Amino acid sequence: MIADSDRTRRVEGNHYFPHEDVAWEHLRRSGTVSVCPWKGRADYYDLEVGGASVPDVAWEYRRPFPWARFIRGRVAFWGGVEVVEVSDFPADSV
Repeated sequence: MIADSDRTRRVEGNHYFPHEDVAWEHLRRSGTVSVCPWKGRADYYDLEVGGASVPDVAWEYRRPFPWARFIRGRVAFWGGVEVVEVSDFPADSV
């Protein structure tokens, strides 16, 4: 598991996880960057687990534009990383 949180923020179909809910020991800054016209510059991370590396599976907007500041300090995933939403169990199923 790379991240686990019940505090994600969903933007354009992507879950943005708070930094403190991410297993940073598996991510390495890749040097790849992109620019979104409404969020700003994104910095990317490679996933490294068990000797294998998957490039650019995570990104964050370290200094997003002011109107997108709600994603500052958050990381999103793609490229083979499956994000699974788990809803609360109904009270009668316990």
